[in-house]
Amino acid sequence: MKLSKPACAIETEALCPPRPKRRLFILSSITLWLLAVGVGLSFLLSYENTPGAAAKPLASWPADSRIQPAPGRATLVMLVHPHCPCSRASIGELAQLMAQSHGRLVAYVLFLKPAGFSDDWEKTDLWQSAAGIPGVNPIVDGDGVEARRFRARTSGQTVLYDAEGRLLFSGGITMARGHAGDNAGRSAIISLVNEQVSEQAETPVFGCPLFDDNSDCRKPDHK
Repeated sequence: MKLSKPACAIETEALCPPRPKRRLFILSSITLWLLAVGVGLSFLLSYENTPGAAAKPLASWPADSRIQPAPGRATLVMLVHPHCPCSRASIGELAQLMAQSHGRLVAYVLFLKPAGFSDDWEKTDLWQSAAGIPGVNPIVDGDGVEARRFRARTSGQTVLYDAEGRLLFSGGITMARGHAGDNAGRSAIISLVNEQVSEQAETPVFGCPLFDDNSDCRKPDHK
């Protein structure tokens, strides 16, 4: 009695390869896919945890700033690129910070507007979010003049000065790019405002460059 050949035997090897080769092909494909995913995740995590250039602000409030520190209270200044997606987390953390400062803090969020850009270019959802936080004053920073006075280079850079205009803190208030949650910067500012003491005076700042013409935030489609 003759046994009929399995279907695989009557197909060409290209269409229906022998079982060991098929297993090797599947295992190789899975390995390559896992490797690609791993590389992608590694790149993403590296990007999210790489801080931007930190500011080197003056030890005293910039004398030529058009913003004046609040009398009798600490004053916070955050420099923001209005099209930086990373800064959504910074604005969210600012809301938490203001709620925990119990009225002892006045804040200004300065939104960069490069020269020649269209009207209301800076009035993004970030502006609306900042404007909705009690005690926070959003201000247009034409051509980044104020950002340069505070020596900021990265969106989300935050500085805190006391009532006498002395620098207390400089850094970011997020744990990574675009990540909200408990972080050293927010904790330091809350401690300085409420208890006049903190173990940290500087933290990394995570965000897009403020003055990089090649940044996605400054490409023509954002004009």
